[in-house]
Amino acid sequence: MLSPEAQMQFLLMLRNRGVPDHVLQAMEKVPRNMFVEGHFQTHALDDMALPIDAGQTISQPSVVAKMTEALEVGSRHKVLEIGTGSGYQAAILSHLARRVYSLERHRKLSIKARARIDALNLRNVIITTGDGSLGMPDQSPFDRILLTAAAEDPPANLLEQLRMGGIMVLPVGQSDAVQSLIKIEKTEKGLNYTELGEVRFVPLVAGIAKNDGG
Repeated sequence: MLSPEAQMQFLLMLRNRGVPDHVLQAMEKVPRNMFVEGHFQTHALDDMALPIDAGQTISQPSVVAKMTEALEVGSRHKVLEIGTGSGYQAAILSHLARRVYSLERHRKLSIKARARIDALNLRNVIITTGDGSLGMPDQSPFDRILLTAAAEDPPANLLEQLRMGGIMVLPVGQSDAVQSLIKIEKTEKGLNYTELGEVRFVPLVAGIAKNDGG
């Protein structure tokens, strides 16, 4: 169990990095230690990425905050997340959006993430095991789309699932190099791109993972 003092220091660290109040309030409601297992729990409030199952990671809190802020989520928005991972990002988005759909290719991760979401009584999050590279065309269009895995280019099929006026945030770049975090705004005149800084994410992989223990 994390102390209130540790949680306060965590939020102060994020505030000092320029995280806006509405994102801080959402992050305050989601205990990061619930999304980390084993001895890594002692580092749950450190600003660092941590390993989770299936060779994946839970992103560092300051990056989660930056991506959440860039997504500009409103209370009426329907959000698609590609790459559930631990479920931490989806849980934060649930406090900002009307509904969150999250796709995870590793069945073991999606089962654990769903259990955490249920434990927090977050009723507006739907986690599905599936091929994130395909998105969820049957639920589209989405107001916001977030990728927590790096693509070499913004996937055209996911941009098609984004509502006009919508925003997509994703890391773009080679999987073995530092990537750029990109914000894309879909307008009547085309796509507007904003570069938000360097990041490092696992690559976006097509298909559902086999033999991941799930």
